[in-house]
Parts: sequence; structure tokens; C-alpha cells
Amino acid sequence: MSERPGEFPYTRGIHPEMYRSRPWTMRQYAGFGTAEESNRRYRYLISQGTTGLSVAFDLPTQMGMDSDDPLAAGEVGRVGVAISSLPDMERLFEGISLAGVSTSMTINSTAAILLCYYALVARRQGADLARLSGTIQNDILKEYIARGTYIYPPRSAMRIITDTFAWAAGELPEWNTISISGYHIREAGSTAVQEVAFVLANTVAYVEAAIAAGLDVDSFAPRISFFFNAQSDFLEEIAKFRAARRLYAKLMRDRFHARNPRSMTLRFHAQTAGSSLTAQQPDVNLIRTALQAMAAVLGGAQSLHTNSRDEALALPTEESARLALRTQQIIAAETGVTNTADPVGGSYYIEALTDRIEREVMAYLARIDGMGGALRAIETGFLQSEIHNAAFDYQKAVDSGERVVVGVNRFRMEETAAIPTFKLDPGLEASQVERLRELRASRSQSEVDRRLASLEEAAQGGANLLPHIMSAAESYATVGEIAGRLKRVFGEYRE
Repeated sequence: MSERPGEFPYTRGIHPEMYRSRPWTMRQYAGFGTAEESNRRYRYLISQGTTGLSVAFDLPTQMGMDSDDPLAAGEVGRVGVAISSLPDMERLFEGISLAGVSTSMTINSTAAILLCYYALVARRQGADLARLSGTIQNDILKEYIARGTYIYPPRSAMRIITDTFAWAAGELPEWNTISISGYHIREAGSTAVQEVAFVLANTVAYVEAAIAAGLDVDSFAPRISFFFNAQSDFLEEIAKFRAARRLYAKLMRDRFHARNPRSMTLRFHAQTAGSSLTAQQPDVNLIRTALQAMAAVLGGAQSLHTNSRDEALALPTEESARLALRTQQIIAAETGVTNTADPVGGSYYIEALTDRIEREVMAYLARIDGMGGALRAIETGFLQSEIHNAAFDYQKAVDSGERVVVGVNRFRMEETAAIPTFKLDPGLEASQVERLRELRASRSQSEVDRRLASLEEAAQGGANLLPHIMSAAESYATVGEIAGRLKRVFGEYRE
């Protein structure tokens, strides 16, 4: 191949040396119960060698509800950590220097609020916000397509995102203000081609919205990042990552006329496929995860999360989380794949597969453009329908035995004794609710009301929302109160 790693269009990787100079960030996703519980898990993972944090938030936090909202009952701390206020965020990172760690937060509808909480915690620790490193997912379009944790109508949600781009460019210049996600699209049942195509269609929508808001493409594009699924078709996944890099580089240069090379380099986090994990023979999930992780590494990921063997049954235990991290450490330290950039480059099959995925993605992008873009394709249900059809076809293949899932439709065995699983303390929800009520009783309610009113006024006009969200957060306004004021102006989305 004439193209070298680190050269446009970056098929072979975005850095000339890739992992020879520095391995990927080992970023294990975790969060459950209260801030204190999750803080203990983060400290444990750091002690075991993880090199980046990744925060899972519970559904109420993701949906803009406080822990004491009646609709949150039974969901507080279940699938992630409960964060309702600035003090919660302070407890989440107690004893962890935010100046010295990169943190990813999987949060979308309320991403701007959680980013402000994080920045305030970092400032109180004495960190230089201009050097703060991390990522918010902030990818609302895939919520309408595949996941469902949306609050506001799409066009209003897009305003919050472009306001975040503009604000962070000045306040948090090293922060990744969006992680455009194919992971959840793939988990919902899409093919590899659909995952890349729909991610890039969403990318076009975000970039167009930011340019329409008056931003220069090179002022925000260097802080765009991506989040992909590492599925089980080993060679297809490697080719998928290579094709995505090439497509993105050409898109940013040719369609949006980016000039900064960093605006053209697709940087991505990968997570092994949660949907591939089975409750049957859970130890077999260790092998699935290892192969998926290797595909992400050979595909050139910048950071990686490896799933735990017991995640089809419960939240991971400490032992399972440690084994998942050890999987990455073995790949980095023992396999030799980090000794050269793009070890698979030049393989006839890999190169042909990369070219085929590129062609098929481009065909999808042309079709979506013809509909009026990703927003219109979401509003008409096209993207959702394509994913549903792909998921149906996959399930038919599993049911018929055409596609083998070890332990499920072949190589089954009678289950032996169940493995130990993580048990969440049922009393954590009550303690979280009580702490939130104490916060409300101790803060200056008049000051909170004044700052929330200022936020609502900004939402009704054209001012950037982030300084007002930051101000409200600093006065101890809660996630639910801030999201609620925006909801008064923007309304709620109903599919």
C-alpha cells in the first residue's frame, strides 16, 4: 500500500506510530447505586491499571429526572450511578484528581448539565479547565433512532449540542464535546454497514447544524469523537473501522472543506458487544470479549472498554471487571500486536472488505441525503425501520440455526451451579433520595429560582445556554430542575 499510517485518508490509523508510541486508553465503563458506591469501583479499577474512567448514569439521570421524582422510583442507581446535583458529582470523584485522568460520560439529553457539574468539580479541585480531558457522548440523534433516552424534540436538542460546541471551544478546549455513537445502533440490531452509515449521516447533521449556528468547521471538528461497537465477525469489524476512518476524512475535507488535519481524523472509542453476551455458559463470554477487543485494536481504536462475563446476568462483580481489564492488558503486553502500526494492512481480504464497506456506506449516505438528511430520515422512521429489519433477519438466522451462537442454538449443555453475581443494595435509593431532600432544604432557594429563570429566558431567546446551565448548577440546582426549565420552553418529544 502506498498510504502510510497517519496520512490522509487515515485508513491505516490516525497516528504514524499508533500503539508503538502509546497504547490505547483502557477505559472500563462503570457506575451503579450512589456516587460513593461508584467512586469505590473507580478507585478499584484505577488500582488495577485502568487508564481512563467511563461513567454509566442511571435512567432517571439520563432522562432529566431527579432521584426523588415519582417516575424514578425503582430505577435509581439501577443501570448506572444516580447523579442529581453538584454534590453528587463531587462525591463521585472524591479522591480522584480530574486534572490527571481522562473521563468519558455516557450521557446525552442531559449531557450539558453533567458536563457543567464535572467542570465545577474540576475547578473546585484546582484543575485548569483549559487542559481538562474527557468526552461527553452528547449524541442525541441516535437516541431517537435506537435507544430512547430523549427529552426534547430533535431540533431543540440540536441547539443544546451546538451551544455546547461553542461554549466548550472557549472554556474546555481539550474536551471532546460529542461522541457520535454507532454502538447503540449496532446493539439495536443494525449491520456493520448500517452502523457506519447512520453514524456518518448523523455526523453530517451535527456539522451542518454547527455551521448554521455560525461556527467555523475547524473550531469544533477537532473535538468530535466516535463510539463504535466491536462485534464478533472479526475481519468485518477490522475493515469497518478502517472504512469509517477513510470515509470521515473524505467527508470532512470534500463536503465541509475542513483545513485542519485534526478535523479529518476519526478518533474512536470501542466497546465489545453487549448484545453478543449470553446467560448460558457465561464463562464463554470471556472468549467472545477477547476476540472482539482484538478486532478493535487491529482496527485502530483510541480507547476501549471490554465487557464482563456476567453482564447478561447482572452488573459486573469486581472480579469480572478485573478479568475484563486483564483482557486488554494481555492484548497490549503479551500478543505483540502493538509492535507495528496497522498489522493487517495489505491483506487482500481486509483491503477488499474495507473497499466494499466503503461503497455500501456511500450508497446509504446518498439515499439519506436524497431524503433531506438524517433528521428527516429519523422523523419519517426510515433509519429505525432499516435497523428493525436487520435485527429481524439476524434473529431469523439464529432461530433457524443458519447463524451459530455457541451455547444457545449449538453446543448447549445443562447449566451447572450459577456463578456469583453482583447484588445492588436496595437501601441505596432511599439514602440517595434523603440526601437530595437535605440539599434542597439547605440551599438558597431564591438564588436557585433566579438562576433557573435566567436559563429559561436564555432558552426563549438565542443566547448560549451553557453559561446559564453552569450558573444554575453552581447554585445547587438539580438535574431535574434544569432539564425541567428547558422542557418548559422546548417541550417534550413523543415518537
